[in-house]
Amino acid sequence: MTKSYFSIDFTLKGEFIKEMSDRVQGEPMDMDRHDFELDELIERIKSNDNRLVALQVPEGLKMQALDMMDAIEEETSAKIILAADPCYGACDLVHDKMQRMGVELVAHMGHSQMNIDSGMPTQFINVTYEGDPAIDPVLPILAQHHAIAEQRLAEAQSGQSVDSEEAQERFLDAVGRVAPLTGTKLGLVGSIQHLHLIFDYKERLEAAGFEVEVPVGGARLTFPGQVLGCNYSGDQDDIGHYLFLGSGDFHPIGLVLHTGKPLAMLDPYSGDAEEMSFERIERILRQRFGLIMACDKAQSFGILIGEKPGQMRRTLALRMKKMLEKHGKKGYLLALEHIGPELIDFYPVDAFVNTACPRIAIDDSVRYAKPLITPFELEVALGEKQWETGYQFDEIP
Repeated sequence: MTKSYFSIDFTLKGEFIKEMSDRVQGEPMDMDRHDFELDELIERIKSNDNRLVALQVPEGLKMQALDMMDAIEEETSAKIILAADPCYGACDLVHDKMQRMGVELVAHMGHSQMNIDSGMPTQFINVTYEGDPAIDPVLPILAQHHAIAEQRLAEAQSGQSVDSEEAQERFLDAVGRVAPLTGTKLGLVGSIQHLHLIFDYKERLEAAGFEVEVPVGGARLTFPGQVLGCNYSGDQDDIGHYLFLGSGDFHPIGLVLHTGKPLAMLDPYSGDAEEMSFERIERILRQRFGLIMACDKAQSFGILIGEKPGQMRRTLALRMKKMLEKHGKKGYLLALEHIGPELIDFYPVDAFVNTACPRIAIDDSVRYAKPLITPFELEVALGEKQWETGYQFDEIP
């Protein structure tokens, strides 16, 4: 009889693992309250008589990977290979190299399926967390943010225009950049581990007096209320502010950069509530502004193309090269599976344009010796886009 692995006793030991989990996943791992849903995978392996299976897990769960491998091998005839390269999302799928090893099935843990094809049969395994934080700590923040949304709605309806200097200031303003609002709803979103709680929290927040919308995004997003580090396509003009159900700041930073809307965070692990500081977002925007200005005199650019199936934007990279040529500048197309300073800083170019994972430029630019900018930022530097548009977050649809 197949035993349930919904409550496998995985325990983390030591501050190092907690810190890695916080840094990479954005959420500290309380393993006793996580569900690792391996039963369906085990049944699939048995029914297909798979003999060689690859297991791919996020960085924050790597220390539990060997226990998972043991659990699967004990219940099936399959041998398990851990895909031990870094994995930061469902866009980061194992592909042809596993096929060359003779792997028949890839089990991808902790992320939802995207609209991409890795070329390998892949099963996505949910990891959920049974948290139940009270909403009381976040209500005062939401009330403040609702007031900001009402003010911005009134400003949008007034139709005020801005001059060039005001437009550059607006570029640096975390809450002044969004398209005109048509409403002041509260958008309720979360990270993948907590989306099963979304509609329960929608009812609680509505009972507290808020008009709540659970946004539904594009094809890259699987569930209502889901956000990714590279995709916030569920945003709507009638949403005036957000509540993020999750922990860490990876998703909140991206959501505020994308929408320009106030955001509160409610942590299912600790029950703590806080807001994504406008000052922090504005520091990021000033950094981006500085990188754009640093590219003003640049004559040669390395254009980075991601080789991973979910990050490859070849057409965009070619468009950037053509645009550079239009302005009398040189663009070199560089294809990489992994991107880091040690892999590109030595190239004799003045700056880099990133068309791979959008968060590389946003989160890691300080690590590089030369300016690393997004496609939108290149368009601003070349005068193809105007400051009046405000900051445009790089997104993979």
